[in-house]
Amino acid sequence: MMEESSIFQNHFLLRIENIFFVIAAIVSAAMLIWSGLVKRGIKEIDTQRVIELINYEDAVVLDVRDDSEFAAGHLPNAKHIPTEKIEDRWIELEKFKDKPIVVIYKSGIRSNHASNVLYKNGFEKVNNLMGGIDAWKRASLPIVKR
Repeated sequence: MMEESSIFQNHFLLRIENIFFVIAAIVSAAMLIWSGLVKRGIKEIDTQRVIELINYEDAVVLDVRDDSEFAAGHLPNAKHIPTEKIEDRWIELEKFKDKPIVVIYKSGIRSNHASNVLYKNGFEKVNNLMGGIDAWKRASLPIVKR
C-alpha cells in the first residue's frame, strides 16, 4: 500500500490537487484538434493575399451577399450566389474546383456557411476574405456596380 500512494504523490499529473490542470490541458487540446478538423481547407486571408490569388493563381471570387448588397458594389468579375442559395447552386462552380475560391461576405457567418458547403463538395482551396467586403473597401481596392 505504501508504494501505491507514493506513486500518486511523486507524479504531478496523478496528484488530486492537479486534476484541474490535467482536465484543462485535455480540453484545450481537444478544442485545438476540433477547430483544425472543422476548418481543414478553409483559410482566412487578407486583401493582399486575395490580390495575389487573383493575379497569380486565377482565383474565382464568390460573393455570397444578398442581391441588393451585391448590386451596391462588388469585386470585379465576382460570381454571385447568395449564401442562402449556395446549397442548391454550388454546382455552378464545379468547373472551378481546382482553382482557389475567395468567398466575399458582409459578415463572417454567411461566408463560413458557404465555404463549408463548398469544402464538403470537394473544393479544397476555399478562402474567406477577413473583414469581408468592408475590408476590401477600406483598402481602397476596386469595386464595380451593375
